Amino acid sequence: MQTTEKLAELQKQVSTIIKGKTAQIRDALACLVAGGHLLIEDLPGVGKTTLAHALSISLGLKFSRLQFTADLMPSDLLGVSIYEREKGGFVFHSGPVFAQVLLADEINRAGPKTQSALLEAMEEQQVSIDGVSHALPQPFFVIATQNPSEQLGTYPLPESQLDRFLMCISLGYPDQAAERELLEGIDSRAALRTLQPVMTPADLVTVQAAVQQVHASKALLDYLQALIQATRSGQWFAQGLSPRAGLAVLRAARAMALLAGRDFVSPDDVQAILPQTIAHRLHPRAGAGRGSREQVRAMLESVVP
Repeated sequence: MQTTEKLAELQKQVSTIIKGKTAQIRDALACLVAGGHLLIEDLPGVGKTTLAHALSISLGLKFSRLQFTADLMPSDLLGVSIYEREKGGFVFHSGPVFAQVLLADEINRAGPKTQSALLEAMEEQQVSIDGVSHALPQPFFVIATQNPSEQLGTYPLPESQLDRFLMCISLGYPDQAAERELLEGIDSRAALRTLQPVMTPADLVTVQAAVQQVHASKALLDYLQALIQATRSGQWFAQGLSPRAGLAVLRAARAMALLAGRDFVSPDDVQAILPQTIAHRLHPRAGAGRGSREQVRAMLESVVP
């Protein structure tokens, strides 16, 4: 089976679990195929955790879930060295982060120290315990869920950590038809147990390498630079995108093109992923009166490819 066919089959399988959310599933898969980390921000109970489970099973990846709480310590995430008399020394016992997919559930309920402990793992693909570095499994993805910041007991993620997430998406409520299917169908947790891997970790590594080969023309790069400069103009946002954020947009657009079966990036790919890729990195200009995602769309309309 060709890469495009495998990716289409993967999307189709996840769609049998997460009803009526084709665009969000496509975005999540593009994020993982691009080698990025995914933040899912939404109300409890709309399928955030189920989506993470479905993706990890369908990709054949080792999965670990950790519920983030206010009393969660960095060692609960990373692991700890314990003295073992039989071995005559300290032995490292790895934590939940040592998985190919880590579901960090309700990440903004943990304190800043634990949030920071996740930062090195996301950026460096390793963790340091007692001065010793431990490499994480490959591929390694963090899929974090986050409740709206106005809910009680949440700690807003700092900009440095938000920037480590390639995309931020929301699932939202299902439409009436999808919700009726949920009500009449089997429980999603039971449905997860019926899933089989559509791709292997080796397949995923091959796809990630293919993403880097997707062509971006000079005209496309001109368009992307115009969008980046627009974020820095002061018209829509207090501060613009960093060069690293610009590279993230290009990587996500390449992944979107690959999912569409193309070996080149089009302006449509950039437009399709731009709000999900940059809105969480930007602050609206004071007095603008609209959220970042709405302003990204307004900015898109003002920049002609």
